[in-house]
Amino acid sequence: MKKEYLRLDKVQGPLIIVSEVENVGYDEIVEIRLSDGSRRQGRVVQMEQDKAIIQVFEATQGISVINASVSFTGRPFELALSKEILGREFNGVGAPRDGGIPIYSKNRRNVNGRPLNPVARKYPRNFIQTGVSSIDCLTTLIRGQKLPIFSGSGMAHNELAAQIVRQAKISADEADNFCIIFAAMGIKHDDASFFRQSFKEAGVLQKVVMFTNLADDPIVERVITPRCALTAAEYLAFDEGMHVLVILTDMTSYCEALRELSSLREEVPSRKGYPGYLYSDLASLYERAGMLNDGSGSITQIPILTMPNDDITHPIPDLTGYITEGQIVLSRGLQQKNIYPPVNILPSLSRLMKDGIGEGYTREDHADVSNQIFSSYSRVQDIQALAQVIGEEELSETDKIFMEFGRAFENRFLNQHYDENRDIDETLDLAWDILSILPRNELDRISQEALDKYYRS
Repeated sequence: MKKEYLRLDKVQGPLIIVSEVENVGYDEIVEIRLSDGSRRQGRVVQMEQDKAIIQVFEATQGISVINASVSFTGRPFELALSKEILGREFNGVGAPRDGGIPIYSKNRRNVNGRPLNPVARKYPRNFIQTGVSSIDCLTTLIRGQKLPIFSGSGMAHNELAAQIVRQAKISADEADNFCIIFAAMGIKHDDASFFRQSFKEAGVLQKVVMFTNLADDPIVERVITPRCALTAAEYLAFDEGMHVLVILTDMTSYCEALRELSSLREEVPSRKGYPGYLYSDLASLYERAGMLNDGSGSITQIPILTMPNDDITHPIPDLTGYITEGQIVLSRGLQQKNIYPPVNILPSLSRLMKDGIGEGYTREDHADVSNQIFSSYSRVQDIQALAQVIGEEELSETDKIFMEFGRAFENRFLNQHYDENRDIDETLDLAWDILSILPRNELDRISQEALDKYYRS
């Protein structure tokens, strides 16, 4: 028999506390009924003997200790799923935001996901083309990988995220089986409108599922948003056999919501006030990417986070870097030069790209070109530092050529228009055009066969 508790102990921010509860479990969904007949939902986030602490998904405004009753459902938060979610927009807890009808389905999945057996995972191999040269050539995205973008406040990460959604594609024989899940946490209304309009104008809305938590939505909803998005991704990938690219922005907003809820629960804080379980909480999201040996689908993740004060040692980017397989770092200096996308290639890397590029995947010269660009651009940084001391006129002829290479690399290769979609062959050909500025004997990371075939003498 379902029991209803008619009196609350306390209402504190997004939390309500109920005492003398029986047979209640952690993460259980709670139904809250107000005296005016309206209903809200919450979930149990902490148990202390017979006391339950409940997070309310909607705001607690209007709830008092005497005008609300709660009942426990005995089940976790679940999401109704079918292929009809493609082309739809939902809020952070999976309710329609586009004016359409709710999803009705027998398939209901726990948003906390199902753990993947490490033995059942397939090693990521295939390349996902984003149409962005700096990513495709130098920090290649591999299907099944988790590759975050480290940005800063006010930088062009929203534009880059929208461009990746519009342009991302996989090999032509599987292109019809590819979709994107876009989850936004704590974004402003105009940013949400920008993403919506961008996807619509590009004609990709039918292959995109949007989960949007706005800045004025409850922070509890913000904590659920990435879990709803990844649950939808797992259904499409492992039940429907689709290849899913999940973009999560902004993970900093998610972590700050987690910190606020932890503070309200009076938990002992760790670095910079974030909860001590921040690492395991982020891992529970990022590790939901991957492929299965006995499945045809895949989940690839691009989490986007804004580094507070552009500090890459801040707990959020620091812990994210430990969990994920590389990072794409955006540079404020490049953005100030009006270079888009402002990808700083030297601290950026993709740990899995070596196994997903080359002959049969991209092109046989890809690895050599990538290594040579990293080496040459790194030397450019040293020469620029020297030029600031002695002046560019005093540089050797070879150093001046490297300076010319650096300018061409930033202005022609890194810099591309927001609507410019370069395929991998176009990107590699452009890389050769720029590398050919350098003398042939300076290209020491490229094989003689590749130099004979592609070097522009």
